[in-house]
Amino acid sequence: MKTRDFSLLIALALLWSFFTWQVPDFLSPRNMTMLTIELSTTAVAALGMLLIILLSRIDLAVGSAIGLTGGIAAVLIFEHQWPAPLAMLVALLVGMTIYTIMGFIVAKERIPAFIITLGGLLIFKGLFWMVIGSQTIPVKVGDTENLLSMLTTYYLPLSASIGLAVVIVAASIGAQIHSRAKRRSYGFEVEEGELTFAKLFLKCQVLILALIVLSQFRGVPLSLVILGAVAFVIWVITNHTRFGRYLYAIGGNEEAAVVSGVPVFLVTVGAFTIAGVTATITGFMQTAYSGASTTTTGELMELDAIAACVIGGASLAGGRGTVPGVLAGAFLIASLMNGMTLMAVSPEMKFIARGTVLALAVWMDVRLSRRGA
Repeated sequence: MKTRDFSLLIALALLWSFFTWQVPDFLSPRNMTMLTIELSTTAVAALGMLLIILLSRIDLAVGSAIGLTGGIAAVLIFEHQWPAPLAMLVALLVGMTIYTIMGFIVAKERIPAFIITLGGLLIFKGLFWMVIGSQTIPVKVGDTENLLSMLTTYYLPLSASIGLAVVIVAASIGAQIHSRAKRRSYGFEVEEGELTFAKLFLKCQVLILALIVLSQFRGVPLSLVILGAVAFVIWVITNHTRFGRYLYAIGGNEEAAVVSGVPVFLVTVGAFTIAGVTATITGFMQTAYSGASTTTTGELMELDAIAACVIGGASLAGGRGTVPGVLAGAFLIASLMNGMTLMAVSPEMKFIARGTVLALAVWMDVRLSRRGA
């Protein structure tokens, strides 16, 4: 385990201890359920951001894109009575399109992503306000026939939750066996079987504990299942596809990647398109969780996504970052925001805290990168 991993675990333990001391209900099943929903919205956005950061680029438009796509779905469903699946599909196509265009401009014209996505931030924010008419579009929370609101109000039955847990455990064991066999076939070293078993056992214990806690309220939220699915897809992309290897190669040394025949243009556009998908999914969940699409939906979520990536070990210089690390970073960010809300911290102090966390995350990235930790 690296220095960064220890730092993250210690920071999370101290944060949880402080909030538990200040607000005993922090560890209640109800609040843990709310925390998982908040985690889901932050983490899905951060997973899309990871693909951009791996390329040594940045996305400042994700917060506005979250508001825009969620707003489009909300207006079509609740103002024009479109079927929720069709409205969400239209919003998804919009999200993919605008991000593909940004990726095309960045890759084709070689304009810094910082500038293009900063322009996107302003453009998407303006379009978002036009779509909702600078008003608040209420979301009918709890409507069992409305797919949009169900994203954060539906909870899996206990039997389905147990079945899902069994599938996850079986998949984890199968993945470990496959990975060890593959490394042996290539002549690589593998870690000791006892250590592998201990890691799997610990993961299973955490999974069972989470299931027990969540089942004491309403069960496993659908948003957490969505996060798991998105995280799995991004993990497969970054660890088991040629596209993923190209991401790391471009971020590590773009000139060397070009010489080696890596299709930088296609990979860049592809990464932005996938980020558009994750931004749209986040837009759906954030709008549903807020109970309305309003002018502040998605505001500053780009900073939370960037902070989650950097805290989790991704380098702003590109070429380094993992899905588990991003999930851990997002968990810390979500815990911070959730705890401050329970403590009724003023909005201005929340801004200061978020800014401080982002600054510390970048500082930690620079320091640990120099030390190679």
